[in-house]
Amino acid sequence: MSDIAILELARQARDSGLLLPSAHENLAEWLQDGFMPGWAREALHELATQGQWEELNDRFFKKLAFGTGGMRGLAIGRISPPAERGIPSAQETPEHPAVGANNVNDFTLIRATIGLFRHISKSLQTKHPHLVIAHDVRHFSRHFCTLAADTWQRLGGEAYIFDGPRSTPQLSFTVRHLHADAGIVITASHNPPAYNGFKCYFNDGAQVIPPHDAGIIAEVEAVPLSMIAGFLDAFTAPPKIVPPSAEEAYLAQLADNVLDTAIITRAKPSVIYTNIHGTGDIMILPALARLGVQVNTVAAQRIHDPRFPSVQSPNPENAEAFTLAIKEAHLHNADIVIGTDPDDDRVGAAVRERDGSYKLLSGNLIGSALAAYRITKMKELGIIPQEGTSRATLIKTFVTTPLQDAIATTEGVRCVNTLTGFKWIGAKLRKYQTQVEASLSPAQSYNALPWHKRASLLQKHATFFIFGGEESYGYLGTDSVRDKDGNAAALMIVELAAWLKTRNLTFSEYLAQIYLRCGYHAEDLLNINLEGADGARRIQNILKSLREKPPAIVDGTKVIAFHDFARQEIRDSDNDPVPKEDFYFFTLADGRRFAVRGSGTEPKIKYYIFAKAPLGNITDLETIKKHVATSIENLKSWLKIDANQRAEK
Repeated sequence: MSDIAILELARQARDSGLLLPSAHENLAEWLQDGFMPGWAREALHELATQGQWEELNDRFFKKLAFGTGGMRGLAIGRISPPAERGIPSAQETPEHPAVGANNVNDFTLIRATIGLFRHISKSLQTKHPHLVIAHDVRHFSRHFCTLAADTWQRLGGEAYIFDGPRSTPQLSFTVRHLHADAGIVITASHNPPAYNGFKCYFNDGAQVIPPHDAGIIAEVEAVPLSMIAGFLDAFTAPPKIVPPSAEEAYLAQLADNVLDTAIITRAKPSVIYTNIHGTGDIMILPALARLGVQVNTVAAQRIHDPRFPSVQSPNPENAEAFTLAIKEAHLHNADIVIGTDPDDDRVGAAVRERDGSYKLLSGNLIGSALAAYRITKMKELGIIPQEGTSRATLIKTFVTTPLQDAIATTEGVRCVNTLTGFKWIGAKLRKYQTQVEASLSPAQSYNALPWHKRASLLQKHATFFIFGGEESYGYLGTDSVRDKDGNAAALMIVELAAWLKTRNLTFSEYLAQIYLRCGYHAEDLLNINLEGADGARRIQNILKSLREKPPAIVDGTKVIAFHDFARQEIRDSDNDPVPKEDFYFFTLADGRRFAVRGSGTEPKIKYYIFAKAPLGNITDLETIKKHVATSIENLKSWLKIDANQRAEK
């Protein structure tokens, strides 16, 4: 069929309610602009003639935009027509990515790269910006990486890529180390195999924040589709490969995250590690080897495979992803089990209990234990004063456990809360660095200073960053990297395991000690998955309804505070205004709290639930845990019903 005939079919589908008006408009634009090669046009023809309007709705109901993690979407359609499938690879990657304005494919990636180039060129006033690109193991990741590099160089810039898959935190470090103007990571983190993405980094190694994110989006939207065709043919001169010296520099700086190597040498912790088919093994294994740590890997999950065949989801938040690793741990009587997601920025852990069983820790508990330990150890080493200081801080997101706020208060340091997304933690680190740089001589470079020297200068002229994290299994130990770092986190977890081993304490016993000082805190997360065009509508219904008609009574308890971060002026403990965002926080009269936001990277709405209770005696802990767990489950059930009702309004 001709394009005209396909457009007529699409018009009829729109008029009959099968195709959304926005999907029809975007589909027509793509078919009429003449930029697509033959295979892409054929794929759309196949979907339309088969009457796959729901698939076309998902592909075209909107254009990809940047959220908290950049641009992310399906690179393989739920229905993949023959023209896209072509001849798949040995690992079942189709010959071509999914065609659609709402998909990650050659076309949206080229537009994103052009938009990023234009924004960086204008904002940094350079005609030849330098770019570093990393990619994970996903379908099309290497192809997207080289395509982005080629596009950048055709525009007049210089691009560096790695010789294979690398982690997101290594990209962050390398942007800073090579003094690049920007960075890109091709990844969809722990999303299902069909997804891929494009994360943008600025010259400080952190993900872009306002005004740069909006600036990039504006530039992307200004790129005419007709311009894409000129970047689709054979690649030009190959990009540069990141030099071995930069790789060694990243591996060497990981040691800065370990406060006491002697503890590891003494305790000799036994570790099971799984990269869950992703990039984590590339740096974690050599970094642990340098520390003399005994590591056993999970052979079935060691191979880099975009299908993630051994798990339902390559997400260290999910217990199922640790099934094989825990079996391995029992064989070796390991002290700790560590797993990382595909781009190696998130880390999960299972710890051995007194009875020899293994317990999975939440991201909140891992972060809280690391925060408490690092404060203790930094005081012991004289990095921060024994009594604490207002010049040192933890940084976490608002939706991360308030236990960390309580730890900071108990230890005499501050805790700064940010919006969700590690880019906001990165923004704080940039602010503190800028404050210190004002005190340095022109000959001094902040990034070249040893970590301990930076710690001293930050406490004198700005704020020293002790530790940062978010509940979704992301942690950071130094400001050499400006995104959550799975490599560094693995080392920090091993150090904590070694320290506990020298004290004959389990993780659970250590956490009980923290609760005794700071009160018992518990959290839960309610994810409501709403995919596709209809799902996006339902998410917006929930958010709009909560803003316009917030509940006065929740689970039989009065709401005593409601914070709308998009409408109210809210300041953090640095007295900086919190950026506006569709994010709500509710506080109930009985002390329970919950936050609500739409995910910036996944088709879901998230409810973060918090509860706490004082703990006067360690023998009361189990009783208090049960009471708090019941109150959380009741709240969770109420919120699920309420969300479903609001979604249909």
